[in-house]
Amino acid sequence: MKKINWGVIGTANIAKEHTIPGMMQADNCNLYAIAGRNLEKVNEFKEKFGFQKAYCSYEELLDDEEIEAVYIPLANHVHKEWIIKAAKKKKHILCEKPMVPTPEETREVIKVCREEGVMLMEAFAYLHSDITKSVVDEVKHKTIGDIKLIEAVFFIPEIDKDNFRAKREFFGGSTYDVGCYNISLALRLLKEMPDRVDAMAHFTEGGIDDYSTVFMEFPNHIFVSTACGMCSTQRGDRYFIYGTEGRIEANIPYNADGLLSYQVIKDESIQEVQMEVLDNYRLEVEQFGRCIHGKETPFVENEFSLQVSKVIQMVLQKIGY
Repeated sequence: MKKINWGVIGTANIAKEHTIPGMMQADNCNLYAIAGRNLEKVNEFKEKFGFQKAYCSYEELLDDEEIEAVYIPLANHVHKEWIIKAAKKKKHILCEKPMVPTPEETREVIKVCREEGVMLMEAFAYLHSDITKSVVDEVKHKTIGDIKLIEAVFFIPEIDKDNFRAKREFFGGSTYDVGCYNISLALRLLKEMPDRVDAMAHFTEGGIDDYSTVFMEFPNHIFVSTACGMCSTQRGDRYFIYGTEGRIEANIPYNADGLLSYQVIKDESIQEVQMEVLDNYRLEVEQFGRCIHGKETPFVENEFSLQVSKVIQMVLQKIGY
C-alpha cells in the first residue's frame, strides 16, 4: 500500500513523545514534513524523527502539494483555525483532542471539511486500542448483564502555570485535557447521550478547573461517575463497569501498549483478559490512512466528536467555566 505523506503542524510534547513515535511505526505513514514557529526546535524534530522537510511556518507546510494529511497537536484555542486552513488546502486532518472547544465550532469544522472533500478525525488514540475495543465488546454482548454504573478516573501531575493547558484563554483545564477521556469512554460504552449532567470543580487562580467530578444519568437509569484532575503527584487512570451479573475492572492507562489486562468478575469467579496491545497512536494513524485510501471510515466518527463536545459543554456550564 502506498504510504501517505504526512505533515505535522506544531512541535507540542504530545507530538514529540507519543504521536510522532507512533507515526514512525505505522506501515502506511511517511513522515514528510514538520512545521513550527521555532527554527531550532523544527530542525531538532527533523533530525530526531527523520522528516524530509522542515518549515518555519504552518502556511508553508500547507502549501506543499506533496502533503496529503496533517496532524494538528496545537493548543486548543487554535485548532479550529488550522483545521479550516488545512481543509481549504485539501489536506485530510487528524486533530488532537479536544478538537474544538464548543459544539457549534465542532459543527462548523465538520461542515467545512465535508464541503472541501477531506476527512477529519479527532485524535482519541485510546479508542483504537484492542483492549478498549475488547471492553466495549464485553458491554455490547452483556458479559456482565445490563450496565448500572460506570466509574472512570484520570489524574495527572500538576502542570506548570506557563503551560498552555493551564491557561483559560487557551481553553485549558482538566475537563478539556483529561476529563474528555472519561466522557468519551462513557459515550462509547453506552452509545447514548446522557439525560442529566451535574458537576463540580476546583479552580486555580488562573481560572482553569484543576480537578473536578462529573455525575451523569443515561437512559434506563444508568449512572456514570467520573473524576479528573491536574493535581496529583503521579498519573492515575482506570475505570470500573458494574452490571447486573458482575463487573469489569480495568486498572489500565487510557494510552498504553504492551501486555495489558482487565478483569471480569462474576459471582466468585475472576477471569483475567490479557492481550498484547500495539501503540495506540500507531493504530490511530494506520486507521486514518486506510480511510484516506477509501478502505474504511473513521473509527472516531464526526458525530461521536460532536456528542463528546456537547457533554463537555454541559459539564463546563455546570462548573461555571
